[in-house]
Amino acid sequence: MTWQPELDELRRRQQLAERMGGPEKVKRQHDAGRLTVRERIALLLDEGSFREIGALAGKASYDETGELADFVPANFVAGTGRIGGRKVVVGGDDFTVRGGAADAAIAGKQIFAEQLASELRLPIVRLVEGTGGGGSVKTLETAGHTYVPVNPGWDYVVGNLSTVPVVAAGLGPVAGLGAARLCVAHLSILVEGTAQLFVAGPPVVRSGVGEDVDKEQLGGSRVHARNGAVDLIAASETDAFALIRQFLSYLPPSVYELPPVASASDPVGRQDEDLVDAVPRDRRQPYRIRPILASVFDAGSVFEVQGYGGPIVTALARLDGHPVGVVACDPYSSGGCLTVEGAEAVIRLADLCSAFHLPVVTFTDQPGLLIGTRAEQRGTIRHGVRAISAVYQATVPGAEIIVRRVFGVGGAGLVNRHRLTRRWAWPSADWGSLPVEGGIEAAYRADLERAADPAALLAEIRTRMDAVRNPMRTAERFGVEEIIDPRETRPLLCEWVHDAYAVLRGGQPGPPSFGVRP
Repeated sequence: MTWQPELDELRRRQQLAERMGGPEKVKRQHDAGRLTVRERIALLLDEGSFREIGALAGKASYDETGELADFVPANFVAGTGRIGGRKVVVGGDDFTVRGGAADAAIAGKQIFAEQLASELRLPIVRLVEGTGGGGSVKTLETAGHTYVPVNPGWDYVVGNLSTVPVVAAGLGPVAGLGAARLCVAHLSILVEGTAQLFVAGPPVVRSGVGEDVDKEQLGGSRVHARNGAVDLIAASETDAFALIRQFLSYLPPSVYELPPVASASDPVGRQDEDLVDAVPRDRRQPYRIRPILASVFDAGSVFEVQGYGGPIVTALARLDGHPVGVVACDPYSSGGCLTVEGAEAVIRLADLCSAFHLPVVTFTDQPGLLIGTRAEQRGTIRHGVRAISAVYQATVPGAEIIVRRVFGVGGAGLVNRHRLTRRWAWPSADWGSLPVEGGIEAAYRADLERAADPAALLAEIRTRMDAVRNPMRTAERFGVEEIIDPRETRPLLCEWVHDAYAVLRGGQPGPPSFGVRP
């Protein structure tokens, strides 16, 4: 007598679970251009590393003798695996089983996955499709009653933001609870063309507010690429998985550890000659910030983490293999001003770096908060001060490269200059309470009105002010610590990052003093 019959039955049930919703439903998933949840997990994780948990959960039917007749698995697949050799928790919705809507087991498996990540201090990856465990009218009919809604396991869902890296990818139509689970993450990704995000789908919208739209019009990538609902748009599911792997490579497994330092082949002393002429002498002429970042950080290491920041570029990068957060102003977008979207990007980057102990490097060319009627209507000042508050709450080491402008509340608040921030300015730096160009005519209005030749007087005043605004004069008063040759930026930052990590290692890693905002 052995347990082989039970082991055979166990294997049979596992095989039934692996068929998911059956061949027809799998074909429908493929015909829609989407992978199945098991195919996704296999592509995301290191080969052969997935260890499934709860495969036997689902709905079984039995014949008159009590033998198993059929088995439909729960439409949520969960377990652990490895990404780049590092252990993670992964959970994915199975759209081939009842379109990803709730069943008797999905909530329990979702909660367990979140709890597992929290208790074992492991990153969690959510592969979201459908309602993500949300409701269905069919569910109500089957149950025979309605219920007061609850978001399953959200004490862990929200708590994990301040404990472990959380990544979510929308890989098909995502609505309701699924949409919420997608957005409560440090990095959220939506796949172009095959994935959509909405609070409620087209039928509910048609019934509720009378709008007749399809899924793409309601919540496709064109809708969400710049509104902040998701962080990044991926060209395909494969690209989404590559983004997930890259993002996690910069972060520790939890707030209780420091970021992993990678081996670096890019010389710390490298000096890029292009930096000398990167900023035009004409202050009104914009320039490209991304080539500057590529020149300063380790080759190929700059990874933008919010695609909606507009004038504010937020990224993760490496200096001599050490992960850092990056905030940079892009003068090609709204002149580099701090906008509503840019403020949101700053908040998310500041929170991420504070939680996971990444030093922050800021490349400042900030003319201030966006002005004008539209900016006032959108409440830009409220969003701006929230961003400044997030910057001031951050306690990780910081460094600043003043590339050009530092003006107004926005310029003053992009870096917490009340605490020690290692700071260098380029010769192109220009700062003050407001730009000279915008203030001369107001400050000297009476003189200009009395002048016989106002244009000549204005030109004379501008010449005098150009001398005053010379950054060397600020350095004379120790108003800025150092003005450097732009080519020295990388060597200096690589030296600084070792000091920053020495400070971090001297402390005790742990959770941030505030909850990370979704």
